[in-house]
Amino acid sequence: MPPCRLSVNLELLNGICLPRVLGTPHNAAMSAISRLAALLAGSARTVVFTGAGISTESGIPDFRSPGGVWSRMKPIDFDTFMHNEDARREAWQRTFSGTAGWVGAKPNEGHFAVARLVDTGKVGHVITQNVDNLHQDAGVPAHQVIELHGNAGYATCLICGLRHELADLRDPFLEQGTLPACRACGGIVKSATISFGQPMPVEAMRRAEAASRECDLFIVLGSSLLVYPAAALPMVAKSNGGALAIVNRELTDMDSKADVAIHAEIGAVLREIVP
Repeated sequence: MPPCRLSVNLELLNGICLPRVLGTPHNAAMSAISRLAALLAGSARTVVFTGAGISTESGIPDFRSPGGVWSRMKPIDFDTFMHNEDARREAWQRTFSGTAGWVGAKPNEGHFAVARLVDTGKVGHVITQNVDNLHQDAGVPAHQVIELHGNAGYATCLICGLRHELADLRDPFLEQGTLPACRACGGIVKSATISFGQPMPVEAMRRAEAASRECDLFIVLGSSLLVYPAAALPMVAKSNGGALAIVNRELTDMDSKADVAIHAEIGAVLREIVP
C-alpha cells in the first residue's frame, strides 16, 4: 500500500466529530484513519511518542502557543536556577502555586487509548515530552514510560539524585520560606523537570533511541516536532525501517516524511482505531 500523506482535520458538528479533509471527499479523510489503523494492526513493535498536544485535551496548557506557559511567564533556565537564590525561590513558588498548570489534571481518552495499546502488548514503550504523569495515571506502567523532559510530580537532588516528594517540601517552603535542600547530602533540590540549559537525561535518551531503532511503527501524538534532540526520534525510526504516523492538530515539518499525517484531535482519532 503506498504511503498516505493526507492532512485530516476534525470539525465538531452538533457534538459529533466528523473527519474531513479540506477540498477532498469525506472517504479520503476516512482512508487516512484507516491507513493508521492498518499500520497499527500490522505492527508487532509500536512506539508511541507524545507531546503537549495530547495533554492539552486534559486542559494542560502547551508551552509555545499564544496563551501557553511561556507566553504567561518567562522560563527560568538551569544556570540561573543553580546560581540565583531568588530564581530558585520563584521556581518553587511556581511549583507550589500550580502556575504552570502541569499537575492536577486527569487523563483524557487519548491517554487511556494509549494505555490500552500498552496493555495489549501492541505498544512496548511510550516516549513522552510531557512532565504531567498522565500516562502513568491512565494505567501505563512507569517502566514503560520514557520521560525525556522529566516529571513535575516530584523533585530530585541535583547532587546525589535522591528523590523528594513535593508534599514533604511544601509546608517548610510556604510557611517558613525554607528553600528545599536534600535531606541526605544538603544539595540543591529541583523539581524533576528538565529546564532550558539542563542536560537531557542520559539514560532516558538512550532508552528512547533504542526503542525508536527497534520499532516497526512510530506514532507521534500531539508534538510539533520542533524540540531537539527529542524531535530526531521519528527519523531514527524511519531510517531503521519503521513506519511513521503523525497525529497533531497543526502541520509539522515531518509530515511529508510520514506514512500518514492526520491533523486532528488525538482523542477523536484514537477513538476510531483503538478498541
